[in-house]
Amino acid sequence: MKFRFFSKKKNSINIKEEWNSLGSKYASEVNEMVNFGETNGWDKWNGKEPEDNRDHLADEIFKLLKDANENNSIEQFRKDFPPAHTPLIKFFESKGQSIEQLNFIDNDKIIFLTGTAYQKRQAYILDGKDLISLESSIDAIGKSKKNNIFAIAANNIVTTTKGWQGEIIKSLKLDETKGLGISNLIPFNDGLKVLLISSDGIYILSEEDEKMIHPVPDLEDEEWTSYIDMENATLSNNNEYIVVGDQCSDHRILDQNGKEIGEIGPQSSYPHFCIFSDDDEQLLTNSCHFYNGISIGVSTTNINGLKVEAYEESDLYKVLDEEMRVYVGITTKDLYILGDAYGYVRAFNKKGEKVWRHYLGSTIGGLAISDDEKTLWIGSCTGMVHKLSLGKGHRDNHTLGNGNHYEEFRLILWKNEPVMWW
Repeated sequence: MKFRFFSKKKNSINIKEEWNSLGSKYASEVNEMVNFGETNGWDKWNGKEPEDNRDHLADEIFKLLKDANENNSIEQFRKDFPPAHTPLIKFFESKGQSIEQLNFIDNDKIIFLTGTAYQKRQAYILDGKDLISLESSIDAIGKSKKNNIFAIAANNIVTTTKGWQGEIIKSLKLDETKGLGISNLIPFNDGLKVLLISSDGIYILSEEDEKMIHPVPDLEDEEWTSYIDMENATLSNNNEYIVVGDQCSDHRILDQNGKEIGEIGPQSSYPHFCIFSDDDEQLLTNSCHFYNGISIGVSTTNINGLKVEAYEESDLYKVLDEEMRVYVGITTKDLYILGDAYGYVRAFNKKGEKVWRHYLGSTIGGLAISDDEKTLWIGSCTGMVHKLSLGKGHRDNHTLGNGNHYEEFRLILWKNEPVMWW
């Protein structure tokens, strides 16, 4: 008679060794492959695509993560088990949720929302590692390009304040826009008007009215609707210009009152994102095709009357990036920092020179950066908020990217699970 002896679960030391051995190997191979592709061209890469072979450890890692949070041993767990994306995909699919509308408040404090425009959202403040739930009535939160003006949509009223919870500037009651799922909210620098972006139209809210500025109504089409896909819009930092776009429209350049003054056609399939450089000297527009995209930069010197034709090479623009389907972006003094559909955060300058990249996995839904540009918070549809200290150096050899950034923690907000840290 033969007897088979086995353990019901792997020894945690063996799990640690396997997790780290496979994880560091995978990261090294990915970083080598991407470095080669960016340096020599992807058409010259003949190597095998790296595989993260740790799926079989996912259930036990999740259990150990929960135990570490319950036992207040998170720091040791993070040291023993550097975080990863691929092995945990099954948890992201069942428990993850979108993290959006990240905005920096001050010091070490940000505000953000869980959920998409048409889901019940929850707003939070993250102050260091203190997480504070806000009123459940909050539907959207935005911040001005300058002057630290916040806009909060709740109970069908948009309120602008000087600073977070500061003096109220305006309370704008929603009528025509009542009940719309708000994709984004950008108050003007004086707090008197707000740009409201939704899939049912893009509006300027003011004390006088709720003015739809996109899409342009088709008065001859009896079945015309304001519904749009891939809705996106931005304000210039000085608020002189508004840019709007969607899947079926070029990026339209408007003056501050909503009058069209220029147009930028997509160089990939569909207009998807737009942002001005920090000095307003350049406008970046992104168009996408599936998970990829092209970003171009146009000078704002002659923006009034600008016409960039779709799918045509032109001296009117510079190609800044040919990889990203951009979902969110911020600017620093010198850089664009953009998050894409694949889970990459990339930084490059107005010439299109790549400065760094950092991979987290899954669509990036929000970015916020401290005023001193040393700390970056990233939200994704994995249900996580990542805090990075920029340029501090990699925390471990599992990091995917060349940004030399140190991940302080991952805050995990999964559905039907307690708040966890990694």
